[in-house]
Amino acid sequence: MKFVRSIVEVIVIAGLAVLTVFVLRQYVFNPYGISGTSMSPSFRNGDYVFVDQMSYRLRAPRRGEAIVFHGPASNGDDLLKRIIGLPGERVVVKNDKVTIFNSENPGGMVLDETYLDPSTVTTGEADITLGADQYFVMGDNRSVSFDSRSWGALAAADIVGRVALRIWPPETTSVFGAEQY
Repeated sequence: MKFVRSIVEVIVIAGLAVLTVFVLRQYVFNPYGISGTSMSPSFRNGDYVFVDQMSYRLRAPRRGEAIVFHGPASNGDDLLKRIIGLPGERVVVKNDKVTIFNSENPGGMVLDETYLDPSTVTTGEADITLGADQYFVMGDNRSVSFDSRSWGALAAADIVGRVALRIWPPETTSVFGAEQY
């Protein structure tokens, strides 16, 4: 009888552990491996990050946050980019500058993107006014990034969450928040 009770106890504990991991991965934090160079040097190929999937259920995404989202391509790959434009704003990319037009800056505000490598050139052009549930996202490595300059606005429903923590490689472990402009 003791043996059967011990087996049942082990099964219950293992089941609770699996359920806990499932709930945490599904609704709170999800690990992602970075593939590609579109966010270099902020994030590099092979970095491993945790994505906070809970924050955006409590608040809106903020400019400067690095996010993971379901990409626009039919292959369904998740992508990592930085939020540049917020709902209702007009975003203009031209002459190596990103300008945001909104109610606080009706004449436009050129973003001071201190997180970019000083040699970064913002190629391409875009002029888009975002809807109520749309964001404009760009990679930090502008010359190779497939982002809103190519495919337009990102729907809020496609956002998985914000990058909260880099855990690999160990020497680059970092906690992330929104950039200050």
